[in-house]
Amino acid sequence: MSRRHPIISVTGSSGAGTTSVMRTFAQIFRREEVRAAFVEGDSFHRYDRVAMKAAMAAAHERGDHAFSHFGPEANLFDELEELFRTYGETGTGKIRKYLHDDVEAAPYGQQPGTFTPWESLASDTDVLFYEGLHGAIRTGTVDVGRHADLRIGVVPVLNLEWIQKLHRDKGARGYTSDAVTETILRRMPDYVNYMCPQFSNTDVNFQRVPVVDTSNPFISRSIPTADESMLIIRFRDPHGIDFPYLLSMLHDSFMSRANTVVCPGGKMELAMQLIFTPMIRRLMERSHVELAAGNRRQ
Repeated sequence: MSRRHPIISVTGSSGAGTTSVMRTFAQIFRREEVRAAFVEGDSFHRYDRVAMKAAMAAAHERGDHAFSHFGPEANLFDELEELFRTYGETGTGKIRKYLHDDVEAAPYGQQPGTFTPWESLASDTDVLFYEGLHGAIRTGTVDVGRHADLRIGVVPVLNLEWIQKLHRDKGARGYTSDAVTETILRRMPDYVNYMCPQFSNTDVNFQRVPVVDTSNPFISRSIPTADESMLIIRFRDPHGIDFPYLLSMLHDSFMSRANTVVCPGGKMELAMQLIFTPMIRRLMERSHVELAAGNRRQ
């Protein structure tokens, strides 16, 4: 954790909805006049698109049928932890971008599915905002989450997560149902071993639970809407959370446990605005105090 250069980390698997969370935070940053450095977790994958296919084929040949983007072999966990550590200490660090499609790749004159060269973050940002798979990852050799000041998990119930992934990958990426299903099955060991444990290390978890039948996600014709869902918000440490205020602002909400609020799924953005705006203000106030104290000592 850094008192001078805060880090906010949002963790969720493919199709969980972390991109929507990033847009909500972008709105908060604009309103609060916070300069954020946005970092996508995909940029810390080990392989580009072509190399990943080759690595998967090689793993399959040696009998490893669980090689995936969720696990350590396909990611640069050391480099991610180094970014968090150095940003917390200095306000900068080494990053690159993963170019997902032609639109993202065109300004760089590169092919989609490739990485841009490593470069230093601008030194004039107020906060680092990470969104990706491994913002709270902890293994025997790395502990990325310990460097973050605010850790957030986005975790739809598993069948809903699969429905969202199926519809996204089939609609936006042209994959077949069989191909997406194979990916889900291949990733399952790494999901259990490397994704699920992170959500025990997060400060706040958002879990969307459908109230319609999702018992067979592989035949679902549509994604349950926000109005067809409830949102479960779990706080690791409930101290300092104004629950009466949240309940009064999030209509039709209630508390299921001493650290858990349940509200209609359509209120997710409002809930995030209410919860995280004061948290960001406190992080910025602490940062300004520490930076001013450091300048006086110099």
